[in-house]
Amino acid sequence: MSDNTFEVTEETFETDVLQSSQPVLVDFWAEWCGPCKMIAPIVAQLAEEYEGKLRVGKLDADANQNILMRYGIMGIPTLILFKDGEAVERITGYQPKDRITNKIVPHLG
Repeated sequence: MSDNTFEVTEETFETDVLQSSQPVLVDFWAEWCGPCKMIAPIVAQLAEEYEGKLRVGKLDADANQNILMRYGIMGIPTLILFKDGEAVERITGYQPKDRITNKIVPHLG
């Protein structure tokens, strides 16, 4: 985990994600997932570049199954952008950085 990302669990999801005053991008990943490892550096870059405008959390899909079921996540990596407690954007599978940026930046203004 980079210095600008934080770990999200079922215990902290409500407080750290849904009640956050800033938009939160949650990266749903797993240790065994190849595409998750490919997207991780992009997620870390976003956390750094948008520091102060966006919080970036990493949620271990294997350890937090209830949240995956709650949001109907079938495949990982999945990135979900939460704003004001709502899921406003969902990106599934590996995507290049510019595609991810194009989806999240409009929500940061």
